[in-house]
Amino acid sequence: MRRTLQSAILLGLSSLAGAVFQDEVGDIDFHYSLVGLPQVETTFFHRPRKDDKASLLYTLGDVGVVGAINPSNGELVWRQHISDGIANGGGHLRAPEGENWVASAHGSKVQAWNALTGRNIWTTEFKGVVKDLEILELTETPRKDVLVLFDEDGVTVLRRLHGAIGSVVWEFRETSKDLPVQVSTNIANIYLLSLHGSPGSYSLKVTALDTAAGTRLDHWSVGNKCDIHGPEQVMFVGANSAAPIAAWASRDLAKLSFNVLGMKNKQEFALPDGTESLRVHAPHLLQSLPHFLLHIRTRNGHKAQVYHTDLKSGHVSRAYELPHVEGPGAFSTSSDAANVYFTRITADEISIVSSESHGLLARWPCKSTDGHVAVHAVSEVIKKAGGKEFAIRSAAVTDGDDWVLTKNGQIDWTRPEGLSGAVAAVWAEIPEAERLAQVLAEEAHANPVTAYLHRVNRHVTDLAHLPAYLAGLPQRILDGVFGADLSGHRDGPHRDTFGFSKLVVVATSRGRFYGLDTGHHGQMLWSRAVFNVSPGESLVIRGIATKDAEGVVTVVGSNGEYATIESATGKILKVQQAGSFTKVASTAVIDDGASRWLLPLGANGLPVPTMPLGTLPNDTVVLRDGSLGVKGVKFIAKGGEVIKDDIWHFHVSKGQRIVDIATRPSHDPISSIGRVLGDRKVAYKYLNPNTIVVAAIEEATNTLSVHLLDIISGQLLASQVYNGVDSTKSPCCAMAENWYACTFFGDYAVDDGADRRIKGFHVAVSDLYESPEPNDRGPLGDAAEFSSLNPVDAPTGVPLPHVVSQAYVFSERLTSLSVTQTRQGITSRQLLAYLPDSNSILAVPRHVIDPRRPVDRDPTSAEMEAEALTRYTPQFEIDGRGIVSHELDVLGVREILATPAAVESTSLLFAYGVDIFGTRAAPSGVFDILGKGFNKVTLVGTVLALFAGVIFLAPVVRRKQIDRRWEAFL
Repeated sequence: MRRTLQSAILLGLSSLAGAVFQDEVGDIDFHYSLVGLPQVETTFFHRPRKDDKASLLYTLGDVGVVGAINPSNGELVWRQHISDGIANGGGHLRAPEGENWVASAHGSKVQAWNALTGRNIWTTEFKGVVKDLEILELTETPRKDVLVLFDEDGVTVLRRLHGAIGSVVWEFRETSKDLPVQVSTNIANIYLLSLHGSPGSYSLKVTALDTAAGTRLDHWSVGNKCDIHGPEQVMFVGANSAAPIAAWASRDLAKLSFNVLGMKNKQEFALPDGTESLRVHAPHLLQSLPHFLLHIRTRNGHKAQVYHTDLKSGHVSRAYELPHVEGPGAFSTSSDAANVYFTRITADEISIVSSESHGLLARWPCKSTDGHVAVHAVSEVIKKAGGKEFAIRSAAVTDGDDWVLTKNGQIDWTRPEGLSGAVAAVWAEIPEAERLAQVLAEEAHANPVTAYLHRVNRHVTDLAHLPAYLAGLPQRILDGVFGADLSGHRDGPHRDTFGFSKLVVVATSRGRFYGLDTGHHGQMLWSRAVFNVSPGESLVIRGIATKDAEGVVTVVGSNGEYATIESATGKILKVQQAGSFTKVASTAVIDDGASRWLLPLGANGLPVPTMPLGTLPNDTVVLRDGSLGVKGVKFIAKGGEVIKDDIWHFHVSKGQRIVDIATRPSHDPISSIGRVLGDRKVAYKYLNPNTIVVAAIEEATNTLSVHLLDIISGQLLASQVYNGVDSTKSPCCAMAENWYACTFFGDYAVDDGADRRIKGFHVAVSDLYESPEPNDRGPLGDAAEFSSLNPVDAPTGVPLPHVVSQAYVFSERLTSLSVTQTRQGITSRQLLAYLPDSNSILAVPRHVIDPRRPVDRDPTSAEMEAEALTRYTPQFEIDGRGIVSHELDVLGVREILATPAAVESTSLLFAYGVDIFGTRAAPSGVFDILGKGFNKVTLVGTVLALFAGVIFLAPVVRRKQIDRRWEAFL
């Protein structure tokens, strides 16, 4: 009976923390399901089945996600995350003509996916890094296979993989230390391209291989030894073409060299003066005409040259030119049987030309989105019946990092793929409300007469808004009765009654920043390119903080980037690009009570002089000493310079390295200093705000050490050691109030004589109390203040907390730990974690992982009633009711941010990484807000009916009372 009661209580409590009700899906949450910024070589239209007439749009984004998009509406059909983390470009994606699968490669993995459903067909992994992937269209068998080029520690390896099962058909190895570049095929042979020579001075080496056996047929060098300076200089190698070509330009972009693969000579063409960049566009079908287009970008515009290849002689000739157009633009290639079409997209029109002639076949006017123009695109040209009219749809990536599809010049949809690859984010309040709070604070600090006059003037000014308020009052009353959204009647970001509407400023790895409004389903308010990031590199954010009183966000990058941005509008108030500035190793968030600002620090631990600094902090600043320790320092201004004084230094043990450091949230209110136990005694919490958790791992012994440090004195307050920890699975920690939790993968033997092992993903939770005895405040007693530097129980020194720890084994891996936050801290907390294996976000109620759950016994009725304790069970199966992302797939979460709403019951959550996701959590249930199912109409109707009944019956009752009084006299 007791066990049944425990189960009922546990299920009842977990139902209070139910993630999302069915009618809340899409209402309290928002989700940007992204694939990353499409790359020019891995984006194409393809028919998922041979007999289908409709195509899907496939891409491998720069964050390592393969996806298929429905081109008619922009909806995601399927996607797969093929990189180990959030990638920074790279990878390969190809589709065989007439087949129902696509092949991808990233890192050392090669995979095949069903083109219609996205299900994995096969996966293979080899040593080394994939340099190129192509489809072998013509083989000695009816099937089509995959060619994969690897660089394995200086050894060039080309493998032919079975298209249906992924097994190795043959393998070619080259040990000449050449740099592999690409692989290509024509009707007869396979061509392996590599760079021969020394760094900075290469020639192009071509190796011809037999298709069936992979044996070497011939090899030769093309051009001079110093023609090519690096692999990135080889711009293009056509594949699966009747006449594939290789192209490379001179370092000064004065001439362009072509080689038709199979021929041993090269041809050179002079480039126009002022050429800044080049790109070659060519068809990838064997039946297409051997024509290609050279896209030339200049300082103030762009132009194109079309070339034809003679199949017999291998001679390349310039056929015609497309005129120079001011401003940026994009070209794309599409094929229809042998016909090849080139599509040109500019700021004001889309046009089509045939590869045979420069005459325009069709043109459509188009408008750019928010002033952004296409950078690169893929197109699908359809020749209508009769052969005189054309239709086109083009999917273009704009310079605003959006993916836009236009159909005959009209925009069909836009996907904000630039939001992918977020590296930092911060919550920000609506500036409008904060201005009122600032005014009230100013009045509070002024003398009574000045404050009174200021308030009167403010109220008189507010009277100007009275007519509009009165005009909208009837509508507001009706909306309040019928449950309409009041926020929909106001333009722009604004705060709502419950505090659900806040701003989130997101920074991406490409240097672009976004402002999202959580009160309007994550609506994008603004987008700004703030920092200049070179291709192939990522922006590394060292610190981001918001000043709500001023409505600005400050961000600091690792290469000296610095910017101040208005959170509501995205206006860049101040920006400093990366350059010859001192590198920023870390930042310290300084909270002086009025605002929070960033203190950028260099590798030497001193403030960076090239960046704006506020007043030097008086408190101890904690710095990370690489991966070997942490230290507390104080900064002192002396002689016009800033020097640092080391207060304390904590080193991890020899052979260990720090893997994570956890701190308490900046907003972490304490509603109760003690915990009421089952016997009505109180266990007083250890509430030291100056504590951090340092997790260090020793790979030689597979041990994880978790240390609790006092950052004022550097005192070690508590430690736990866990054995059998896998360091490759990134342990992480989180802390709040008087407890902290760490997650890791453990595999160790149980010392119980039964020869058992525990293997799985662990969450170790530790509670901190002032004393092991209830009703005992420890050596501090009832003292209102204490100092971490002054011992109170000599000779033992600073009072140490009493630690209660327990570990739980979860059925899935947990990362990116965080804790919910509420306004007053009264609501019970939840541990938030990302589940990378199921792409979900989990909220674990605090009482479920309570380390005080009794072991090997059932809790008493008093413990169940007062502390909601249940019997300790080490295993924890993921409950679907705790998944706050419900059925959504949220990819690549780096961090989960929590902030309180205006109501105590609710915490706002925001997760970023590959995807963007936001929602609301109510750990103790929504006890201070009426639910959506509450019938306001019935309530108002009942009140009105009662009021009418009282009005009607009042005279009757009064007359009856008067009649009774007269009857007393008669």
